[in-house]
Amino acid sequence: MKSRRCQVVKPLILLAALSLIFQVLPAWSQGSPPPQGKPALYEFGAGYCVSCKEMAKVMAELKTSHSDQVEFRMVYVDKEKPLFEQYKIMLIPTQVFLDTSGKEVDRHIGALTKDEVIKKLQELKFIR
Repeated sequence: MKSRRCQVVKPLILLAALSLIFQVLPAWSQGSPPPQGKPALYEFGAGYCVSCKEMAKVMAELKTSHSDQVEFRMVYVDKEKPLFEQYKIMLIPTQVFLDTSGKEVDRHIGALTKDEVIKKLQELKFIR
């Protein structure tokens, strides 16, 4: 009787442990969260995408001028697929705006100009 109970209980414990691990994995796959007190803009794209290449230039310019206020991060599908899955990115380019705690507060699909990104960052009160 005891061995039969063990045959049932052990798989249940293993299943519960696996369930717990899979709940924790999305947080691990997020990579480094934005530095405390600093909002972030994640640009999701791919190296072969023309609009994504344009956005990479915009992000580089913004990083130069506003990195003291916002973290700017390029996320490429072929390098960081778990982040694409975590944020449920379906089209590229997509910009995800994160508050200081790492919570998504807005997103945009498609390319933006530098001025459009700055306007959005100001609306979200990420920059002055």
